[in-house]
Amino acid sequence: MNQRDRLLAACRREPVDCTPVWFMRQAGRYLPQYKEIRKDRSVIEVCKTPSICSEVTLLPVKELGVDAAVMFADIMLPLEGMGVSFSIEENLGPIISDPIRSLENVERLKDFDPTRDVPYLIEAIKQTKFKLEKDKIGLIGFSGAPFTIASYLIEGRPSRDYAETRKLMYNDSESWNLLLSKLSDTISEYLLAQIEAGVDCVQLFDSWIGVLSAKDYAGNVAPYTKRIFDAIKKERPEVPTIHFGTGNMHLLSAMKEKAGGDVFSLDWRVPISEACRILGNGVAIQGNLDPAVLLSDQTTRGKDFIASRVQQVLDEAKESSGHIFNLGHGVLRETPVENAKFVVNYVHSNTSKE
Repeated sequence: MNQRDRLLAACRREPVDCTPVWFMRQAGRYLPQYKEIRKDRSVIEVCKTPSICSEVTLLPVKELGVDAAVMFADIMLPLEGMGVSFSIEENLGPIISDPIRSLENVERLKDFDPTRDVPYLIEAIKQTKFKLEKDKIGLIGFSGAPFTIASYLIEGRPSRDYAETRKLMYNDSESWNLLLSKLSDTISEYLLAQIEAGVDCVQLFDSWIGVLSAKDYAGNVAPYTKRIFDAIKKERPEVPTIHFGTGNMHLLSAMKEKAGGDVFSLDWRVPISEACRILGNGVAIQGNLDPAVLLSDQTTRGKDFIASRVQQVLDEAKESSGHIFNLGHGVLRETPVENAKFVVNYVHSNTSKE
């Protein structure tokens, strides 16, 4: 079984020869080659230069032996086409100088056209797909989800409590509904364009969804996320979708029943066994090693600790009808490359059916 087929089979809860592995943020700042590329380039410059974007995307495939590449991109990219100006501040994240706080602000947002607004990403996907095709390695596209993107637009920067976001949601339903409606349309077009360009599956990141109650999520957010999954299912039913959130144990049932997704990606705080109980056998599971486990030292004792935690995840995942091994969030900057490589090798060798 080639690596792409392995990934897609796990997404579809079909038999695999071994558990597929990839890492969120696997193409990034822990890799020496990436640091070299970024010496004189911003994140956005890398994203907008297809040849370099493709090179960065492929680095962990060559270095770690993962089963899939994930496109190097920033979740803010489609917002430029909507008329939003932003910057990416190192070690902080997206900064928006004119946050959205009113209906007038929302109404000014432009319609998104992927061909016009993100041609560089479409070209980078095509280049990457061509390079991966020979070895039949999977390619994953992604986007931020409506709530997570909205939180940046409303707060203006990363936040601890998302107070302004919840304030708008509670006090101005007209602005909130129009904003999430526009974002869901944009994200649907964005992901479908990535699929058309060649990605094999897509992941929707709702990174900050855990701040909401189950009631607020089900009533104010899930319908817009569902629109995205429904659009993909209608246009490209063969392409698996992955739904990711953090701090969302209390939301899992609503995420499945009210929003959707073929695979549910879990953060490290959610026991896989409990997630399987809540979600049932109708979806696959992705995750969910604590990224900090990979910060262990290079001694035998350190490797034994990593192995024990990886095995714990694999043992719990036996209860799922399909499993993709991943971290519970992105690879941390300080992660030794050898530790990431060790995990990939361990998962493949210890789940092999041959």
